Amino acid sequence: MSLCRILNSDGRPEYALSDQGKVCPLHALMDSPPVGPQLFETDGSKLPTTENVPANLWQPAPETLLPPVPMPEKLFCIGLNYRDHALETGAEIPSEPVVFSKFNTAIVGHGEAIELPSISSRVDYEAELVVVIGKEAKNISADEAMDAVFGYTCGHDVSARDWQKGRPGGQWLLGKTFDTFAPIGPCVVSKAQIADPGNLRVQMELNGEIVQESTTAQLIFDIPTIVAHLSKFVTLKPGDLIFTGTPPGVGDAKDPPVYLQPGDRCSVIVDGIGTLTNICK
Repeated sequence: MSLCRILNSDGRPEYALSDQGKVCPLHALMDSPPVGPQLFETDGSKLPTTENVPANLWQPAPETLLPPVPMPEKLFCIGLNYRDHALETGAEIPSEPVVFSKFNTAIVGHGEAIELPSISSRVDYEAELVVVIGKEAKNISADEAMDAVFGYTCGHDVSARDWQKGRPGGQWLLGKTFDTFAPIGPCVVSKAQIADPGNLRVQMELNGEIVQESTTAQLIFDIPTIVAHLSKFVTLKPGDLIFTGTPPGVGDAKDPPVYLQPGDRCSVIVDGIGTLTNICK
């Protein structure tokens, strides 16, 4: 099941099924479709599927989509979680997950702009697989962790390196959480549709060129380990997001470095989910 968020004819956000460039609003199929985080509180079994949709109810998907998870309560990011990315940065392989966060004001959807801040000149790209939590979880084991997962989406961990690394103490939070620095989308795909989240290709295409590519088989800490680890510290809630890390090829590690400029087109491509595209301004 693939779900996106669109604006209906009244200008109100709503969920829709998504399939090959077409959408069908849930209100056309359900009397009381879920809105907000409660949509993720099920495994998707109570929601209609694309097979249930009459042909006349499909409509072309809009060019711009709302973030498929609106205003998540918590937004976690895992740093240095691809072995090949850690090696390219010269960092030691972490012995436990490196965790930081973004605020939910950084969230934007597919087709929305990434706003490059005037106080940064080293804004970098990071393509990521994002986990969407669907069930409240606290202090769970790795064996239980996947029960708390609803599904997955594409994410872009936009990063101002001059703030993340170049300020006293390393301002990771500030460098990562400028408004628009967490694009997600274009849709959320339920975990039932992803046969093996531990072996998905993740790519970043910058202005038509693939600049990042790896697979989640390179994750140092896999999804169950990450979910269980975070649950030891905080209660995970439906709609919480976990950015799982980025592959090698980030601009800051290139020689010379490559940073985002106005007009750049960034596309995060994840197998089984789709393509999340945003243009910098």
